[in-house]
Amino acid sequence: MAQSSFKAPSFTVSVRGLARYALVAVFVVVFAIFSAIAPAFLSGANLLSVLVNNFALLAIVAIAMTFAVAAGGIDLSVGTAIDFASFAFVSLVLAGQPIPLAILGGLVGASLVGLFNAILISGVGISPFLATLGTLFVGRSAQQLLTNGGNPVYLPPSSVPEAFRFLGHGGIAGIPVPFVVAFGVIAGAYLILSHTRFGRVVLATGIQASVVRYSGIALSRYTAATYVLVSAIAAVAGLIVTSTVTVYIPSSGNAFLLNAIGATFIGTTLDPHGRPNIPGTVLGVLLLSIVANGLLLSGLNFYWQQVATGLLIFSVLAIGFANRKAASRA
Repeated sequence: MAQSSFKAPSFTVSVRGLARYALVAVFVVVFAIFSAIAPAFLSGANLLSVLVNNFALLAIVAIAMTFAVAAGGIDLSVGTAIDFASFAFVSLVLAGQPIPLAILGGLVGASLVGLFNAILISGVGISPFLATLGTLFVGRSAQQLLTNGGNPVYLPPSSVPEAFRFLGHGGIAGIPVPFVVAFGVIAGAYLILSHTRFGRVVLATGIQASVVRYSGIALSRYTAATYVLVSAIAAVAGLIVTSTVTVYIPSSGNAFLLNAIGATFIGTTLDPHGRPNIPGTVLGVLLLSIVANGLLLSGLNFYWQQVATGLLIFSVLAIGFANRKAASRA
C-alpha cells in the first residue's frame, strides 16, 4: 500500500515563528493594557508626547547603539558623545560663532569621542566594553573640570536664533521636528546596515570577526569607522536636547544609556538569529517608551516603574532565547 505523502507540520518551526514575532505580540498586549487602565493613555496629546518626549531622542541614541552591538561590541560612552556635542555647541554660541559653525562643532566634538574609542579598540586592542567604559569615566571627569565642578551652562535667549529653536520645538507639516529627525536617522541607519557594504561588514564582524579578518577586509578600519559613526549619530540627540532646553548639563547624556542598551537587545528578539537590527530596535524603543508613559499615567511609584521595566526586559529577552533555541533545533 502506498504511503500517504501528508506530513504533519513541524512544531519546532511553529514555535520559532511564534517566538520571532512575540515582541510584536508583547507590544500589542502592553499597549492594550495601558489603554484599559489609563484613560488618558490613548489621547492624541499623550501619544504625541510619547513620540516626541519619550521616543524620538531615545530612538536616535538606540540606533547609534545598534551599530556598536551589531559589530560585536558595545558603546557605554554614547552619553558622553551627547554631552560633548551639547558642550561644544553651547561654547561656540557663547563665543559668538554662527549657528551652522556651532552645529558643526557639536558634531565634531561628539565624533572625537568616537575617534578616541576607535583608537583604544582598533589601535590599542582594548575590548569595546572596557574602552568605552574608560571613555565614560574620562568624559565625565573632563566635563566636571570644564564646568567648575559640573555647573550647567545656560544659553541666553537672545543667543539662540529661532532657526535653531526650530530643531527642538518646530514642526513640519504638523509633525514635530524631533520626530522627523528621528525618522530620518532610522531610515538612514536601516539603509546603511542592510543595503551597503559597510553594513554587511559590520554585521559579519558581529557574527564572526575572525572570518572577516581572514577574508582580507581591513577589519580595524571598519571597527574604527563604526565607533565614530556611533558618536556622530548620538551627537544628533545632543543637538536636539540643547535646542529644546537651551542649556548644557554635564553628564546628562548618560540618562539615555541603559534604555538604549535595553532597546537594542530587546530588538534582537525580532531576528531569528538574535542579531541587532534597526526595525527591532525601533520596536524596542517604542515598547520602553509606552511602558514608561503608561506606568506614569497609572500612578505607579517611580521605583516600581523601574522594577516593572526591568521585568519586561527580562521577559522579552527570555523570548529571544526561546527563539534562538527553537531555531537551532529546526
